[in-house]
Amino acid sequence: MSLLPYINTVAQADSGTEWPEAAIAIAGILLVIAVAVAVIVQASATVRARMSVQREAAYRKLAEESADAQRRTAEALELATTKLTDLSARTGELERVLKEVE
Repeated sequence: MSLLPYINTVAQADSGTEWPEAAIAIAGILLVIAVAVAVIVQASATVRARMSVQREAAYRKLAEESADAQRRTAEALELATTKLTDLSARTGELERVLKEVE
């Protein structure tokens, strides 16, 4: 005597759900999962884009500060060169005066 027909009848009677209904439920669950994954992927892409913008702004600020420091250094070097040239001229004049005195 085979138990297979009895098991199929019991399984259908207990669950109360037919295969087409279960397939629709599974498809619905898969759709919800797919939408959730898409939302998570888009949210992470948005976060990455915001981080990239912030990083670029920080690099831009650093570049501006570096250019400003370079400009100030060039101005200070120009001033030092001018003073050194003046000092050299004065030293030459002083040497000439000392040679005349001797």
